[in-house]
Amino acid sequence: MRFADIDPLNRTRFPIDEWSLVETEFGQDDQGRTETLFAVGNGYLGLRGNIDEGRDGFAHGTFVNGFHETWAIRHAEEAFGFARVGQTIVNAPDAKIIRLYVDDEPLVITEAELLEYERRLDFRAGLLRRSLVWRTPAGKHVRITSRRLTSFTDRHLALMDYEVELLDADAAVTITSHILNRQDGRDEYRSGVTELPGAFDPRKAEAFTERVLQPRVQQHEGSRHLLGYQTTNSGMTLAVAAELSISTDDDYSESGTIGDDLAKYVYRVQARRGNPIRVTKAVSYHTARKVPARELADRCNRTLDRAMQLGVDEIVAEQRAWLDDFWARSDVEVPGQPSIQQAIRWNLFQLAQATARTDGAGIAAKGVSGSGYSGHYFWDSEIYVLPFLTYTAPTVARNALRFRQRMLDAARARALELNQVGALFPWRTINGLESSAYYAAGTAQYHIDADISYALVQYVQATGDEEFLARGAIDILVETARMWEDLGFWRSNADDVFHIHGVTGPDEYTTVVNDNLYTNVMARANLEQAAAAVDHLQVNHPIEHRRLIERLGVTPAEVAGWRRAAAHMHIPFDERLGVHPQDSAFLEKELWDLEHTPENRRPLLLHYHPLVIYRFQVLKQADVVLALYLQGHRFSTDQKLADFEYYDPLTTGDSTLSAVVQSIIAAEVGYHELALRYFRAALYVDLADLHHNAADGVHVASTGGVWGCLVSGFGGFRDHGGKFTFDPRLPDGWERLTFRVTLRGTRVRVDLVADQLTLTVEDGDEASVSVRGQAVRVTSDAPVTVPLDGQGPRIIGAPTMRDVTGGRRADGSLLTASIPTISLGIDDQEPPLAID
Repeated sequence: MRFADIDPLNRTRFPIDEWSLVETEFGQDDQGRTETLFAVGNGYLGLRGNIDEGRDGFAHGTFVNGFHETWAIRHAEEAFGFARVGQTIVNAPDAKIIRLYVDDEPLVITEAELLEYERRLDFRAGLLRRSLVWRTPAGKHVRITSRRLTSFTDRHLALMDYEVELLDADAAVTITSHILNRQDGRDEYRSGVTELPGAFDPRKAEAFTERVLQPRVQQHEGSRHLLGYQTTNSGMTLAVAAELSISTDDDYSESGTIGDDLAKYVYRVQARRGNPIRVTKAVSYHTARKVPARELADRCNRTLDRAMQLGVDEIVAEQRAWLDDFWARSDVEVPGQPSIQQAIRWNLFQLAQATARTDGAGIAAKGVSGSGYSGHYFWDSEIYVLPFLTYTAPTVARNALRFRQRMLDAARARALELNQVGALFPWRTINGLESSAYYAAGTAQYHIDADISYALVQYVQATGDEEFLARGAIDILVETARMWEDLGFWRSNADDVFHIHGVTGPDEYTTVVNDNLYTNVMARANLEQAAAAVDHLQVNHPIEHRRLIERLGVTPAEVAGWRRAAAHMHIPFDERLGVHPQDSAFLEKELWDLEHTPENRRPLLLHYHPLVIYRFQVLKQADVVLALYLQGHRFSTDQKLADFEYYDPLTTGDSTLSAVVQSIIAAEVGYHELALRYFRAALYVDLADLHHNAADGVHVASTGGVWGCLVSGFGGFRDHGGKFTFDPRLPDGWERLTFRVTLRGTRVRVDLVADQLTLTVEDGDEASVSVRGQAVRVTSDAPVTVPLDGQGPRIIGAPTMRDVTGGRRADGSLLTASIPTISLGIDDQEPPLAID
């Protein structure tokens, strides 16, 4: 069976719907995965897809972007400059819970006799719906339907409703609403993540063993109730409020109680057959770093007042209107591939849920869908998510970059702590401080400076938003360029060469090395772009340029130094093998025997000491190959092919950040079938739980990478130096690929078929691009169609290292590898273990 024909989802349970994720049978064994898949969020507030009734579940979770607790990092052996303050996202009080009792019998989904069941995450409406028919122990039939949303138009608002109808008999019905703070200091509490005893997995959040949320406010008036808290160490504050209403023709009574960790409201109904009972619950969350919880309570009340005035129908309509606009800007269409289309839209919808209302906060590795990676922000955002935002939602991209701009002072302090000038951004953080206790694979990833600068320059060039750069964002470029010039050093032989030593690239299986290719290539671009930006300001924004000089003391000699370092940057290349070494010593190492590494010893990070892994040529994720993508204009076609063929069989795929990049470059160099295989591996990372950790939250960077595979891989879109080009590769079996990119304010629809590419302006005036070297100007008057001559180079199969020589032994003899053609595991329905 061909790879492209395989669907990794159980389509009896998860039927295909191009605009929804649908579940027709409740699964108790994989609740963690489905709680992630059916989560709703808006970038600020996230509600996991827990059962409405809030009893059984894998990881009950409600998360607010940036709301965290701090704790002291204790190192077994201390050293100067080690990270000192850990940060972990806090599982906020849970306001999702609405419980049902019929004749005092509780509805417990995991035990109930369900005659009908459907759960649907609607990508166009932005709603999670559930419908079921329950046969009670007494034999009565009850239909329950519910809806849940987090608002894209009001970042502090969530809305739920819960409808009960007795189908064949009258009964006493009790519906209770809860705001429950699950943080009571119990040892088994894990920031919303349950973990098997004794398991080791650095992807999960840290455990709290003491109380985190200290009660500060309790309010109860009518059907509105509110709880307010302050975190024990970080001092952050939170308030959550809920207001309920009921609609029924039956007689009922209502009452409420409130305590430190539970606000409860109860409706008791004398329910008659055929009379629906609907309870609506509006919820508001507000958080702050320094504002007292009582003031946040006032904000919650204002949010609820506004929601009550607006009404449920209008809130739902506004949700739909926001998403109509989102899909008009962001949709990617693959006609004739319904299962792929569904998965694409689920991934794109996750990008909306992770970013839409971040409003100046960061974009966490799991968004607001779970507590994996402790809610930290990584370089993943700039490289995998920001391109999607830059070309579809520039305002959101700008906000994400402003978040990094506000971190600049902390980054300056961190650079000073590491004996550097300029700024060094943290590898993982929430509050701006480095939170990685393992410096070799954390702080040593200096490339994050270049990644942030890359995203900033890409945004400015794609949008033309020079004002953002001129009014302060240029400080990021200046301070990171200063760091690179200070970190590197000059070595003079026949020629002066600039080297960067003691860093770690994206591949965390190779750490603290000299002249990591990715780092050097990206640092070179960072230095060049900083120099160009300063010169551009001097000519085009002289007032802002003077302010920059006054603010940072930039001198012409300093700018010239950046250019000189960039021009002489050492870019490793091995003439014998014809490839770029990942670092100065990488090719001297022994090749890891992946062919004889048992699947139960994968991912390597969970089964081998780091020192074992570091001795071998083996990759956790794309490193050199990522450089080929981001700085593709600096490599020849032959170099890209040779590098891809060398590193692809050495890459374990233990990171979800890898398949998307491998897919893009595979498409470019001619491995078209392999590009599709990697794309599908990325497409189903969470939907099919291919890395066995979807329960901890959505892999947001991978969802951004899925967009990259479609647009940059198959669509062949590149933006190097503000020049927009297309060199497409439509996969075999696909009749068409359609996507949109917004270029300097003009939204262009790109329609690709086998023999032509059509560009149409959907919004705006005009755009200038290049299609396989042909200059094209498309205006709002008419679309432009460009004929395509074939699909570029095509290579059958996948790279293999069987006949390629690798490092040297101590006696100087060459090592050879016997590594099989890679397998993504989907062909035989047995995906490999992997880890981010």
